[in-house]
Amino acid sequence: MDIQFLVERLEALVVNARKVPMTSQVILEQAAVLDLIDQLRVAIPEEVKQARRINQESDRVISKAREESEGIIGAAQEQAALLLQDQSILREAESRAQDLLDKTQTKAEETMHGADQYAADVLVRLESDLVKTLSVIKKSLEVLEERRAQPTEGETREGERRAVT
Repeated sequence: MDIQFLVERLEALVVNARKVPMTSQVILEQAAVLDLIDQLRVAIPEEVKQARRINQESDRVISKAREESEGIIGAAQEQAALLLQDQSILREAESRAQDLLDKTQTKAEETMHGADQYAADVLVRLESDLVKTLSVIKKSLEVLEERRAQPTEGETREGERRAVT
């Protein structure tokens, strides 16, 4: 569920709540407010869960890349052991193993960089949503504060009566 929508519902609950006479206080229905709070809790963590899944996926990819590189290195070492008879063949095998290791490390770094970028993008979107939500909350509080500062119709008449007597 959209966080913005839930905040607007919370604002509507406050704005449409029964007012306590002679005060700027309102009476809210506890069950409705608690239900909205529960819905907000459910709505917010989805992006956080998504970022966590991204990190886990990047860890899995890196682990797999390491396993593959170890397998490649192991295979290269076995091949090198068989070819130990000739020094030039040994040098070539070591060079190939190093090339494969370098390629694997490069691939792992590229994968990690991509996963980090994706996680950063998700977190930036989450931050933007939270800033928008905070802005709506602040505006709502300002509206409530302005309403609180304005004299009610009963208070205006009371002031007029005092001025007449």
